[in-house]
Amino acid sequence: MTRELCTVIAQISREKGIERDVLLAALESALLSAARKRYGGRVNVNLTIDPKTCSINVYETKKIVDKVADKDMEISKANVKKLFPESVGQESVDLPLALQDFGRIAAQTAKQVIFQKVREAERDVIYNDFKDKVGQIISGVVMRREKGNYYINIGKTEAILPQSGALPGENLKRGDTVRGYIEDVRITPRGPVIIISRTNPHFVAGLFKMEVPEISEGLVVVKDIVREPGERTKIAVYSTNTSIDPVGACVGMKGTRVQSIVRELHGERIDIIPWTDDPRMLIARALSPASVERIGINEEGKAATVVVNDQQLSLAIGKKGQNVRLAMKLTGWDIEIFSDTEYGKIKMEEADKALEETLTKEAHRKSARLDSQAGEAAGENEPTPEAAEENEETEAEKKDKPDGS
Repeated sequence: MTRELCTVIAQISREKGIERDVLLAALESALLSAARKRYGGRVNVNLTIDPKTCSINVYETKKIVDKVADKDMEISKANVKKLFPESVGQESVDLPLALQDFGRIAAQTAKQVIFQKVREAERDVIYNDFKDKVGQIISGVVMRREKGNYYINIGKTEAILPQSGALPGENLKRGDTVRGYIEDVRITPRGPVIIISRTNPHFVAGLFKMEVPEISEGLVVVKDIVREPGERTKIAVYSTNTSIDPVGACVGMKGTRVQSIVRELHGERIDIIPWTDDPRMLIARALSPASVERIGINEEGKAATVVVNDQQLSLAIGKKGQNVRLAMKLTGWDIEIFSDTEYGKIKMEEADKALEETLTKEAHRKSARLDSQAGEAAGENEPTPEAAEENEETEAEKKDKPDGS
């Protein structure tokens, strides 16, 4: 039996990836539980398993006393002297028990506890294996779909791909091979849960790392990445080696590298942008595939005004504003886009307004000057006090003279 037990432990250890010592400890605990249950729950019943031979030893520990009051817990000194003379003078003695006395219920209990311990150990192994893999990409096979979630077989366990983590319009079937980005690994009452996603922007970054050796080697660095799953991704890259073109490395010979990623994403468009610290240049590149003619920026408010050709306006804005929205996320700048015609009208309106304001100010200045001159002229024509008195005297004399004189 011991040889068979060792064989079973070795097999479970290989298949489940559980340490042999962990399995032996679990088995020992399970058999001890069964043994104590078989003997009425007595705490003085003990069990050990030899780690080398897998031999099982069951024994009860009894206290040596002069007079026995509890035969299950105590043994007389006379019996010890007769049966176990080597233990004379000790406080207790270990008495062997027959393993065959466990019975059917005890064996069933041991089996259940063993399975439980193995499951717990297996969960710990799975959690320890995957907890450090958050942020990596794994591949698996779709097993089933339940309550909107896909369950992916990834080897030792299953990962969950929520519907929200699948690409828009993606309908995975049983047996499909699928790759996903590990977003989270956590412990639940049912065991470790591994959540993967295909919509996370870092999923695309991980695919580039797998397809582009220069990225995995650190020669090309992904500076930032933004994405609207199923529609468009913008990824900014730069090279730590001046002899390497970061965009060319990501695209690959005849586009083989980027096309492999596009196929994985079911046709999602990918814009690869060379990173630069010049905000004007970065904004212009971020609006790819549109061509930019002029850019004005407000560094304090991180706002930019972009002018494009009339034919490029819809391309620069994108479907439902998608292109400019992703460009703003990638650069961190608030971008306002105008066509040449719109910008020309705005400039003309601003010029007309400025001219009108200038003319209005000039008119106000001229009116104020005329008012000032009129006031000065009125002051010159006003009679002096002496002249006013002479006029009064002349009028009085005219009144005293008879008519016709």
